[in-house]
Amino acid sequence: MTTRTTASAVAARESLPEAGRERAAGEEREADHVGAPPQSPPCRRVPHLLASAAVALASAARRRVASGRTDSDAASSPPEESPVLRTRFYSCIKVFLWLSLLLLGFEVAAYAKGWHLGAAELQRLVLLPSSFGVRGLFESRYSDWVRIRVEYIAPPLQFLADACVILFLIQSADRLILCLGCFWIRYKNIKPVPKQAIESESKDLESGGEDFPMVLVQIPMCNEKEVYQQSIAAVCNLDWPRSNILVQNNEELGLVQARWSFVNKDENLLTRLQNINLCFHFEVEQQVNGVFLNFFGFNGTAGVWRIKALEDAGGWLERTTVEDMDIAVRAHLKGWKFIFLNDVECQCELPESYEAYRKQQHRWHSGPMQLFRLCLPDIIRSKIGFWKKSNLIFLFFLLRKLILPFYSFTLFCIILPMTMFVPEAELPAWIVCYIPATMSFLNILPAPRSFPFIVPYLLFENTMSVTKFNAMISGLFQLGSAYEWVVTKKSGRSSEGDLYSLVEKEPQQQRGASAPDLEAVVELEPQPKKSKKKHNRIYRKELALAFLLLTASARSLLSAQGIHFYFLLFQGISFLLVGLDLIGEQIE
Repeated sequence: MTTRTTASAVAARESLPEAGRERAAGEEREADHVGAPPQSPPCRRVPHLLASAAVALASAARRRVASGRTDSDAASSPPEESPVLRTRFYSCIKVFLWLSLLLLGFEVAAYAKGWHLGAAELQRLVLLPSSFGVRGLFESRYSDWVRIRVEYIAPPLQFLADACVILFLIQSADRLILCLGCFWIRYKNIKPVPKQAIESESKDLESGGEDFPMVLVQIPMCNEKEVYQQSIAAVCNLDWPRSNILVQNNEELGLVQARWSFVNKDENLLTRLQNINLCFHFEVEQQVNGVFLNFFGFNGTAGVWRIKALEDAGGWLERTTVEDMDIAVRAHLKGWKFIFLNDVECQCELPESYEAYRKQQHRWHSGPMQLFRLCLPDIIRSKIGFWKKSNLIFLFFLLRKLILPFYSFTLFCIILPMTMFVPEAELPAWIVCYIPATMSFLNILPAPRSFPFIVPYLLFENTMSVTKFNAMISGLFQLGSAYEWVVTKKSGRSSEGDLYSLVEKEPQQQRGASAPDLEAVVELEPQPKKSKKKHNRIYRKELALAFLLLTASARSLLSAQGIHFYFLLFQGISFLLVGLDLIGEQIE
């Protein structure tokens, strides 16, 4: 209860001298705050928030571990994949983890003895171990370890690190050039312009005999029960105005690709991070390649193909898991041109669970390597120009499909932790921090609302490099999981709303077709089926890498490497969250 000033106290205070009145007033103000709740300063609230977050993370980890469901369960693994191939990669990571723990204990013991070795001290220890008073068994073994790492481990590790740095810089330059191309397109307001109508004497079989060319609409679906109503209703509601189509007024044009937009991009952290990647892919990569090269990879949907181009390229083939990219490359080798429409959007869904996203990324990164093996002889023998061949081989396939996942995993998940235990091999701070931050800033520009997620995006991209690297290797060397085909799970969140919006529109006059009965489609209710229970899982490779990075961060403290410590710490926490499946859809 707060203290109140009475009338007698006021009168007594007024009777005091001036100095006494000031002192009495100060005592009363101090008394007024006796009963008020104490206010902790912000610097004290930060550790409290961190402690709460750590407790929440530990609680979530305990619940996930108690469930006992891992990514090695039979239900989550493709039946055609060999168990030996599935565990080989995980075993290599475990070897690195146990070795790092052993070396950490070794280094901590040496640090406790006061051996803070710089470059000069290391050279003396290698050449004259007796000068350091090396007498005991531990001292002798540590000096042997320092000599081995200086003479045999550090040189090849530094060479590999430098090679990955060069690849990293090349890929960063490619990313920067793409961004400059996108800025130039915006500055000049470059957009595809439809050519004049085809003359009547043209022999184009798809031009038709009237004002509107013949168009084939295909709806390829497989296990798409969540969105099939939306797709069929959208096709039934098509109207065919010539002014809105660019396909049939250019005889050299084989494909028009529209941009994807996502109805569930704000569903959870995982969908927000995916939206950053795909916004950059469409607005920068696809648009720049379409404007300056007339070639890009077909995205599998939201595109219109010329039938003649499909037939000329050999039609759809099932030889890889990326048949859409396959047909685009073969059509490009035949001389067909592509156009990307950045201002035409087609609504799609992003996978909301990490399990679904992981399988999607595995397919997207193993398929291009399968295709590269099959198409390389055809690219070399094709009649397209030298620069187009170079773009296909070195930029489209090698740099963006092979080198990117290779250096991301090798540099940040293997070499960087190893340099903490072999400090003679160094990675400068600008490689660890400044250039990755700059590249993440460029990637996030097409999605400006996602700027608060720039740090999680950087960490998550390095985390996903494990899945992408594994998929790239399996596709390149035709391992067991290379031909795994799993349809990306969809929630169907937009289907019902889109169908009702189509019903509310004014019915349009269909040319040569019956009016669609959308009310019947909306009222159609799927038959109840017994669905499999879904569970969050534990991903062992990600967890093993999490502990490896956290161990390396602890070792970096002994060398007083601040930026390296924070990067390894937060990257390890990112792997931990992903390994415990805490980033996407949470299933109770």
